[in-house]
Amino acid sequence: MRNETRTGLLVAFAIVVASCGGSPADGGSTVAASLPTTTAASGTTSPPATTTAPTSTTTNPPTTTTTPVAATTTTSATVTTTTVAGEPVDLGPVAGDVLAVVGVRYDDNLNVRAGPGVGYDVLARLAPTADDLVAKGNTWSIPGAFWIEIEAGGVTGWVNLRYVAYLADTTDVTASVVDLLGEIPDAETMLDLGTMVAEALIDAGDSDVSAEAVVSVAPTVGDLGEITLDLTGAGDDSVYGVRLHIFGQPSASGEGFVLKSIEGTALCARGVSGGVCI
Repeated sequence: MRNETRTGLLVAFAIVVASCGGSPADGGSTVAASLPTTTAASGTTSPPATTTAPTSTTTNPPTTTTTPVAATTTTSATVTTTTVAGEPVDLGPVAGDVLAVVGVRYDDNLNVRAGPGVGYDVLARLAPTADDLVAKGNTWSIPGAFWIEIEAGGVTGWVNLRYVAYLADTTDVTASVVDLLGEIPDAETMLDLGTMVAEALIDAGDSDVSAEAVVSVAPTVGDLGEITLDLTGAGDDSVYGVRLHIFGQPSASGEGFVLKSIEGTALCARGVSGGVCI
């Protein structure tokens, strides 16, 4: 159940996701078509709290020819063994759970590596809105981070748990956000408008909570302006954050945008039941 005692930023997130129960969120592509050199898999902060996976799923990470970070090697006679930093742990997504990439910039990708850590080879790169990662049920703890084994686009490998979450249903949260702001906001650009909404949610929270707003889908302008931001780092054991899909109406003067609507999707840490975080 959701933690009824959470305050600050968690309350701000709750304002956005409390009425979740609408249509499922639109998903993005599974694997990025290009392979830019920048990555988002090197984060070392701890992930949100997660549900406990069955102990039978905690197997050792795959063997590769790449030496992992912080690995130590000892040689005895003709036998060479490699000890990988960290250890398997009984937590994280259960085998078969479907996850999405979250908190990755639109111009970046999430690395899928051959083993649990940045020292392993990159097998694939996932787009910031990829939403069909299938958990294998294995979690590996290394200093400062947890890594999980997943399958996506026919590739099986490991990703930093910080950058994945379960997607709840998507619902219109415009009224809730406008109430929080006290007015219908306007700005010169869609990036400015999105930043204004995200900062309002963060400012409404607890300053002791470290939250992050990342533009996961770049601004576009047509009949309406659009932008998508991921707010992550709430630290709750149920709601990890929220994905905001923001629409702006061009102003009458043609210079700038006025908020038209916001679709909010809760990013869940432990799973989804009935379209909401559990």
